[in-house]
Amino acid sequence: MQSLHIAVIGGGAAGFMGAITAAETFPTAKVTIFEKSRNVLSKVKVSGGGRCNVTNAAPSLPELVKGYPRGAKFLRPLFEIFNNQHTIQWFESRGVALKTEPDGRMFPTTDSSETIIDCLQQAAQRAGVEVRTSAGVNAIVAEGEQFLLRLQSGEELMVNRVLVTSGGHPQLSGYDWLATLGLEIETPVPSLFTFNAPKLPLKDLMGVSVGKVGVKLAGSKLTEAGPMLFTHWGVSGPAVLRLSAWGARELASKNYQFMSLINFTNQKPNEVQEQLTSMQRDVQWKGKFVPTQAPFGIPQRLWKQLVELANIPDTMRWADLPAKNLHRLVEQLTNFQLEVQGKTTFKDEFVTCGGINLANLHPKTLESRHVPGLFFAGEVLDIDGITGGYNFQAAWTTGVIAGRNIGG
Repeated sequence: MQSLHIAVIGGGAAGFMGAITAAETFPTAKVTIFEKSRNVLSKVKVSGGGRCNVTNAAPSLPELVKGYPRGAKFLRPLFEIFNNQHTIQWFESRGVALKTEPDGRMFPTTDSSETIIDCLQQAAQRAGVEVRTSAGVNAIVAEGEQFLLRLQSGEELMVNRVLVTSGGHPQLSGYDWLATLGLEIETPVPSLFTFNAPKLPLKDLMGVSVGKVGVKLAGSKLTEAGPMLFTHWGVSGPAVLRLSAWGARELASKNYQFMSLINFTNQKPNEVQEQLTSMQRDVQWKGKFVPTQAPFGIPQRLWKQLVELANIPDTMRWADLPAKNLHRLVEQLTNFQLEVQGKTTFKDEFVTCGGINLANLHPKTLESRHVPGLFFAGEVLDIDGITGGYNFQAAWTTGVIAGRNIGG
């Protein structure tokens, strides 16, 4: 009897996890990864500044699913089978120890993505997975119970099962080769991006970070809190990136021209007002010049400019601060208006919102409802997470689920 040939299209995180799982679950099957570029696992390599943010240390499944603007409901039962704890065990059982950073991100203790790449490649090799690079697949044609794969090189070959892990595409046309299989595609738009603010009234703050701010999309309920970083083109940092993920479709519909409201204190305006008023009466503060010392843990360079925007002169002492200037300062601190005009991709990591509509799949196996034997995993699906290891966790989970079911 001829052994089952399983083709995995895409040599990224989900592709490798799917291929390894399939080869280990169905040891008589032949498993081949087809990667269009010359290198596999390129996104793993650049993730987390070259350290690879493997997963997130969310302490429970309800906490874990909170990291997914799209796909949370679909992932919840899959996380019962393979979640972040299983990911930690999977890597540790193969000799890779992970560590947790204060914000919940998990990295290899080596702080090198090469550790993860080596682990996945060695696991694939041990399981007998064949890896073909510079082998892009142009078309999948279902022929009876088999599939004809057409490669960019002109080569054609028959396989029994296909796992598509080709990643996200920034353009809808990137999914054309899959749409021919009768799959419904959700139009892709960018997620996880930084805000460009060419008219930012604050100067020379590049590299200044604020510990915890509130970032809001004006006129909507969208709001996020967390660290924020000033860049030479605008603002970045976890609070901005998370807002961009949750608001991916809404911000795309605005063509990335919108007003963002920033609360540098992450406190309510009346609380900030009370604190500043008490400083005016405090013996330690009232004799000091307002611009000289920043409260609320705000960086001094930022504080000085916010004070200036509130029309407070350098020679103004706290005790002499007029009520109208105090109100202006509260407004600058808690409701700073940032005019956003465009976006920038976050480092080398692009994430898309959109892809294969999840209704196309059997939710327990990730097999196509319309084309038996065709499976999907990873970012090609309409699943995406906020920054912090969530996107890789979705890749590991969907790769494992598809891999365990594809040879059945």
